[in-house]
Amino acid sequence: MRMINCSSTLECPNNSTEEELKRDLGNYGNLNLGFSVLLAVMMILVMFSLGCTVNIKTLWSHIRRPWGIAVGLLCQYGLMPLIAYLLAISFSLPPLQAVTVLLLGCMPGGAVSNLFAYWADGDIDLSISMTTCSSVIAVGMMPLCLYLYTRPWDLEQNITVPYQTIGISLLCLIVPVAIGVFVNFKWPAHSKIILRVGSTVGAILLLMVTVGAIIFLKDSWNSDTPLLIIALVFPLIGYIFGFLLSLLTCQPWERCRTISLETGAQNVQMCVTMLQLSFSPEQVAQVFTFPLKYGIFQLLNGFFIIAVYQTYKRLCKKKHEEKELNCNEVSEPKETDASNEVTSFLDRDEEASGTL
Repeated sequence: MRMINCSSTLECPNNSTEEELKRDLGNYGNLNLGFSVLLAVMMILVMFSLGCTVNIKTLWSHIRRPWGIAVGLLCQYGLMPLIAYLLAISFSLPPLQAVTVLLLGCMPGGAVSNLFAYWADGDIDLSISMTTCSSVIAVGMMPLCLYLYTRPWDLEQNITVPYQTIGISLLCLIVPVAIGVFVNFKWPAHSKIILRVGSTVGAILLLMVTVGAIIFLKDSWNSDTPLLIIALVFPLIGYIFGFLLSLLTCQPWERCRTISLETGAQNVQMCVTMLQLSFSPEQVAQVFTFPLKYGIFQLLNGFFIIAVYQTYKRLCKKKHEEKELNCNEVSEPKETDASNEVTSFLDRDEEASGTL
């Protein structure tokens, strides 16, 4: 693919003036810095709190028999890049936009999926294992997937893989989890409090990021309709197909929810970093809103899935309680009848003794 000249209206559908590009790049830089700080704080806090729930034996069982991890990685680097490629082809996207969609489809999972797995009563040990493994093998899988799926666009410029960002993400993942495991081992009573506080604060930070991104992008929701549709359906397709593939491989329900949420929740920040390293500022200004919109919709879709699950869980619990109440009401008359029979028997026995 020859590099796109953004002065050409044929290849850049949203051709902007130089002043508009500078303004967009400046706003983008400020937003990116703010989101980076919030996401870093959220990731460290969430992974520390979730580390307080990690069971070493369960975590080791996932590593020793990595069937669940293998299914998750198949979803991460098998389904998501393929879905991204099919969406780019179906909407006949220009080369720069198509490569951006593919980049996002090749990303590993992030800390958001771990928080989602907690609220959906998923397998936290599996979620953390999948996030770690997907980040490690991203070093090789991202270039491979991009090489395979970008060939129709004849990409001449190499996509830069942010190895430093991957390393920092792994450190922000492994170190807080290790500290959380130690706290859980040393002070198990305090770990439950830390988990509740950390998961609640993490959810609040996610809502703040979502609201902030929606406000920032208020002027761009009516532009790039194909990219907007893809940003809406892409994470939802990832959630659904990740769940279906888990079912086909006979995974338990707990793992199905975990793998589903891990599949659809991509590392948006890493995608933004790759765009910055691989393309010129003018080209980044043309597509930088897509990862942000994807991040918004992956959060909204995730919150919706969790709300549906929690509602279903409460309905099942209420139904079970009503069933137990009905069973108790039915059993009470039987106990009363039995006690009456014993009383009448004793009365007859006393009458017989008096007669004698």
